[in-house]
Amino acid sequence: MRADCGNCFGLCCVALTLTRSADFAVHKDAGKPCRNLQEDFRCGIHTRLRTEGFAGCTVYDCFGAGQKVSGETFGGRDWRTAPESAQQMFQVFPVVRQLHELLWYLTEAASLAPARSLHGEVRRSLEETERLTRLDADALTDLDVATHRDGVAALLARTSELVRATAPRKKKRSHRGADLIAARLGGADLRGADLRGACLIAADLAGADLRLADLIGADFRDADLSGADLTGALFLTQSQLNAARGNGATRLPSSLSHPAHWDR
Repeated sequence: MRADCGNCFGLCCVALTLTRSADFAVHKDAGKPCRNLQEDFRCGIHTRLRTEGFAGCTVYDCFGAGQKVSGETFGGRDWRTAPESAQQMFQVFPVVRQLHELLWYLTEAASLAPARSLHGEVRRSLEETERLTRLDADALTDLDVATHRDGVAALLARTSELVRATAPRKKKRSHRGADLIAARLGGADLRGADLRGACLIAADLAGADLRLADLIGADFRDADLSGADLTGALFLTQSQLNAARGNGATRLPSSLSHPAHWDR
């Protein structure tokens, strides 16, 4: 569930649409290779993405879907040497990417002791999601991934409730889907908070306590996590951290790492 770009055909650089913005220096339509993609499927400005205006590329994570589609679904046939497969490959990639993201969350859910009563359901959902990732290209093209995702989301929400109930705070306010752009939450006690899908763009979370907070889908672009405690935070991903600002004092789950661009 970790991207291995060396075994991928640059799918995120071709299959996805780029919209010119603060995250991308150019506009690119889906199915058109990025101008920085080389013949060997490597990025020509990988070490300079942020300075060249492609910060959005540094926060994207396919959760390992790229190598799965390249090496397994299409058996190592790339879209350049087998152009007849290109359109379907570009359709399949976003589907498998969604499934792999679900695998990341379900794997975490299966490890959370306070939700052990749900572990049987979680393991079955994990196995089914993994099975779906191994369908052939035609089946993946026709897959109703949204319906499957809704079922997993409901299970993850139940898991979250059981885990967050162990947080010491007496009142656990819900900020699900809240507009918290540039919110001043520095030093806030957010233990056990529901921040699912919250928009925290440019929010001040310096020194905040986010232990046991549900962060699935939260938008941390340019949020300040300096000195914040995210140990035990639920469903946090590396891409969320890559989009934020932080420093060496930011405490993270052991499965994640401090982004290279953070101040040390």
